Amino acid sequence: MFRFLAPVMTVVLMLTAPGAVTAHPAPDGFADLAERLSPAVVNISAAQRLDSDDRLPDFPEGSPLERFNDIFGDGPRIANSLGSGFIIDPEGIVVTNNHVIDGADEVEVSLPDGRVFPAQVIGTDPVTDLAVLRMETDESMPYVAFGDSDRARVGDWVIAIGNPYGLGGSLAAGVVSARGRDAGGRYDDYIQTDVAINTGNSGGPLFNMAGDVVGVNTMILSPTGASVGISLSIPSNIATRVVDQLVEFGETRRGWLGVSVQPVTPDMAESYDLETPYGVIIRNVEDNGPADEGGLRQGDLVLTFDGRRVRDDRFFTRQVAETEIGATVDLEIRRRDRPMTLSVTIGELVEEGAEEAAASNIDVIIPRTGAENEVFGMTLGPLTPQDRRRYRVHPDAEGVLVTEVDPTSDAAGKVRPGDVIEQVEFVTVETIADIRAITDEADGPLRFQLNRSGQYVMQSIRS
Repeated sequence: MFRFLAPVMTVVLMLTAPGAVTAHPAPDGFADLAERLSPAVVNISAAQRLDSDDRLPDFPEGSPLERFNDIFGDGPRIANSLGSGFIIDPEGIVVTNNHVIDGADEVEVSLPDGRVFPAQVIGTDPVTDLAVLRMETDESMPYVAFGDSDRARVGDWVIAIGNPYGLGGSLAAGVVSARGRDAGGRYDDYIQTDVAINTGNSGGPLFNMAGDVVGVNTMILSPTGASVGISLSIPSNIATRVVDQLVEFGETRRGWLGVSVQPVTPDMAESYDLETPYGVIIRNVEDNGPADEGGLRQGDLVLTFDGRRVRDDRFFTRQVAETEIGATVDLEIRRRDRPMTLSVTIGELVEEGAEEAAASNIDVIIPRTGAENEVFGMTLGPLTPQDRRRYRVHPDAEGVLVTEVDPTSDAAGKVRPGDVIEQVEFVTVETIADIRAITDEADGPLRFQLNRSGQYVMQSIRS
C-alpha cells in the first residue's frame, strides 16, 4: 500500500560556483551495505477482516464470475496490504508507515530469511504517518540504527531497501535531490530523493553510506503511479522523536502554544524592514492558552523561538511541537514595530480530528462604485447588518467591509470581498475616512489587519 500525490511538475536549475565543494566519488557498489543492512529490513503484512456488510456481493447465477462465489464463500472477507519496515531494537521493535497498518486486525512481520512473526501495534501517529510494532518473539533480532538526517546534504548518496510490489529484499540507490519538501502536512519536512520507490516500499528505511537510517520512505510524486524519480522520506530526526514517544507512551506528546500563525511574505518583510522574509505573524491567540498567559497578542511578529531564528511557519510549528512540555522558552517579537522578549511555558497539544474546513469564499459580489470608496484597489463600505448577512461576516468583526477588489491592484490575491479591515498600521479603523487618513500619507506599503471569517489575517498592500 502506498500513497501518491497529484503530479506537480516543476523544473529547477541549480548553479553553484565551480570549486566551491569537492564532491565525493561515486561508490564502487553497495553490496557490502546490502549484506549488512538487509537482514533488519522486513516485510509488513496487514490484514483487515471485513464485516458482512462490507463484503463483496455474490456474483449472479450464470455470470462468468459465478465460480468465484465458491472460492470466496459466505464468511467475512479479508483485505490485505503489504509494506516495508525495519527493526530498530534486538527485542523486535519495528518502524513502518501508519498507512501500511491502518485499520489492521492482524499484522505479520516477515524477515528476509523466511521467518514470519505476528506483531502488535505499539502506537501510531497519523500526523507524521509513522507506526511502531513489537514482534512476538524471544529471539534476538537483527537491527539498524537511526542517524542524523540534518547531516544529509543534497547530492549525498542514499539507498533504499524494501519490498516493492512484494518483491522482498530489493535495493535501489540514488541521491538526495532536495530538503525541506512540504506535502501539506503540519510537520512536513521531507527529504526528496531520486531513489526508485514504488508500491510496497512504504515504511522502509532510507540509508546513508554509513548504514544509518536517515529517512522513512513514505510517498512519491508521480503522474503514473510508479516511480518517476521523486520520492519523499520522513527525516530520521523527526521520526526518532515520534518513535521514542510511541515506544514509551503508546502515543505522541507534542508541545502546544495555543496560536495560529501566518507566514511573512516578501511584502510583509519590507514593511517590517526585514532584509529577508522570516518569522511568523500571530493570527489568533486562544483564551487561557500558553501564549495568552505568556503575553502574546494578535498581530505580534515572532522572530526567534528559544534562541533559534524562525525560518517560516512550518519551522515554527515543528519547533513548538518538538519542545518539551512544561519547558519555558523565550520568544523575540515585534509588537507594532517595538521589539520585545516574552517567556512562554509550553503546554501539551491535545490531538483532535481533522481541522474544520475554512468558510467558503464569497462568490456573490454586490459592486459599489465611486472613487471615494476606493482605497489601494479595494472598494470599501460600512459594515451594515444587511452586509453582515450578505457576506457572512463573522459576528466579532468590526471595521470597514471590502466589497470588491481590483484584479490589477496589489490587493488582488491578498484581500477578498467579505474581508473586514480592522486596523491599518496597527491603528483601529471604523470608517473609510479613518483608512484614508492613513493611506493618504503613505509613501510605501501599509499593513492591513483583516478579519476573514473570524480569522486574523495581516497583509502588506501597496497603493
